[in-house]
This record gives sequence, structure tokens and C-alpha cells, in this order.
Amino acid sequence: MTTTTTPTPLSTMTALGTTALWNDSADPKELTQSIAWGAVGATCNPVIAVTCIKADLPRWTARIRELAEEMPDASESEIGWKVVEELSLEAAELLKPAFEAHHGRNGRLSMQTDPRLARSAKALADQAEHFAGLADNIIVKIPATKKGIQAIEEATYRGVTMNVTVSFTVSQAVAAGEAIERGLKRREAEGKDVSDMGPVVTLMCGRLDDWLKETVQRDDIDIDPEYLEWAGIAAFKKAYAIFRERGLRSRMLSAAFRNTKQATELIGGDVVISPPFAWQEKIQALAAELTPRMDAPVDPAIVDELYAKLPDFRRAYDVDGMTPDEFDSFGATRKTLRQFLAADEELDQMVRDILVPAP
Repeated sequence: MTTTTTPTPLSTMTALGTTALWNDSADPKELTQSIAWGAVGATCNPVIAVTCIKADLPRWTARIRELAEEMPDASESEIGWKVVEELSLEAAELLKPAFEAHHGRNGRLSMQTDPRLARSAKALADQAEHFAGLADNIIVKIPATKKGIQAIEEATYRGVTMNVTVSFTVSQAVAAGEAIERGLKRREAEGKDVSDMGPVVTLMCGRLDDWLKETVQRDDIDIDPEYLEWAGIAAFKKAYAIFRERGLRSRMLSAAFRNTKQATELIGGDVVISPPFAWQEKIQALAAELTPRMDAPVDPAIVDELYAKLPDFRRAYDVDGMTPDEFDSFGATRKTLRQFLAADEELDQMVRDILVPAP
């Protein structure tokens, strides 16, 4: 991969003001190019980790064997997660200049808590604190589930900068933003510093769209397919407006891209746009110059049609569409947690195949 630094749509976007570009991958080659395009952050999760290991398998095969020698009592999972830590720290090092330049608001590498801990708020907060201690510029992902909301507040209080994940709806985003706010206020009440914390709340726009497309097919609902490309954007813009109204200090982050609108429609806001590298390349190819559109509403006719025909869009769009007790049962939440759990299992299997190869 040849790194290019000439002016591009992405570098123009980051020059427009407060909108920040993060790379939705910890792959060092992709991240280096993304930084050249203006990226000031990056992320890792179980799916991304497995992809990065496969992309450089000879290196990580050798390292897994070394770790097995260094950690003779470690399980396959413990060795796999040690690899996740190491590749995350390498990516974090690439972001150190941005971290220093932005005083902690950007320049962070997102590490995701183990989805197998999702049933315990304490276990999530404990692992988040551990990850945050690995490097100054680590930001930690905790899911916007019932237990996750509790863990988000507690981890924030402990000084962990949060990136809320497994979040698809206005109610989840706002609940997470308010949990972070409670954690920040608890720190402030005890005289603890929050000035270098840069929390973000992700709304996985494309995964909401994906789930609504499934419900449309399942329930045989007649709706213009193009409208389904706007659902996540509409939810994101509504949550963003509520964050500003309520004075929540976390930034919103757009993730899980399924179309370029999930970037172009959000430019101009004080938000993070975090496309996978392949989607950054597609945005780079746009002929039109990028302009601020965060304050431009989604066509009301589209929102009205989605709202009238899709019960799960109503749950996603209304700020009181779900309570925290209902977050775990939302279809997109279940599908995403299962995908992350499957990636955990795949990582375990990779370690097993290296340490105990088939005869």
C-alpha cells in the first residue's frame, strides 16, 4: 500500500471544523494511510482483531507460540486476548502524535471489552480499567446493554475514557451519554480531573439499517428500499440533537458503514466519523466536494414512512423507545453480540490450531 497525502475528500472533511475521522481498524498499514488522510483515532474489536491476525498470520503464529512459552498456565482465550492487547498497543503508538496534539480528545485507540463478560457490570468495568492502564491513549468499548450502562458509569468514574458500542438507537445513545455524565460528575465531586478524558458514544447506523431490512423481509412490509438507507442517519441526527439539548459532554460516533451517506450527512457536527478502511476509499472516490450537512434534516417523508411502518424503527427513533431493561432484547443488539462472541470463539480456535495442530 502506497501512502498518499494529497488533498482528498476525507482531509477536506477533517479541515471543516470539529468533525473527526477515526479509522475502524487497527491494521497498521490501513491506519497509517488513514492517518495520512486526516484520521485521529482508530478502533479494535473481536472481529477486527481476528481480521488483523489473519492479515499477518506468520508473524502472529510465531508470537502465539512465544506467548504459550511465556504464559505456560494461560488458556487459549488468555493467549488470544494478549495478542489483541499487543496489536492494539501497536496501533495506539501510531496515534500518539494526535493524542498529544488534541490533549486526549482524539488520538485514541479503542479496545473492546470481552463480550463474554457482558452479564457482569463489575467484570466489564474491571477489564475496562485494565485496558485503560495499558497506554495513555486507550479508549475502552463497553456495550450499551443493561449491565453495560452500569459499567459505563462506573468505569468513567474510575477515570476510563469510554467508547460506547453495541448501540443502535436513540434511547441507548442517550442512556449511555447520561451514564458517562454521571461518572464524570462523580469524579468532579471528588476533585478528580476529567479534562483529558474524551468519551464518545457510538451509534452503529448501518447495523440498525441491517436489522430493519431483516424485519421488512420477515414481516413482508412494503416500503421503498432506499428509505431503509436513512434509518441509522435519522436516529444519529436525533440523538446528536438531544446530546446538545441536554449538555452531554460525550461526542457521538458514527460506525458500521453501509453507504457513504453515513459519513457525508454527518459532516459539520462535533462528532466522530469512523468508517472501515474500504469505506474510506469509497468516500475518497466521491466526485462532489464534502460540505457540512449535520444540521440538514432527513427528509420528513422518509422518517414518517419508516415510523409508520416499522415498529423497530419507532423503538430506535424515540428517546423513550426502550428502557435499559429492553436494550438486550433488541434484534440488532442480539445479532451484534453473537457476532462478537463468534469472533472470540474463532480467536480461541486460531490459538488452538497453532498450539495443538491437527495430525
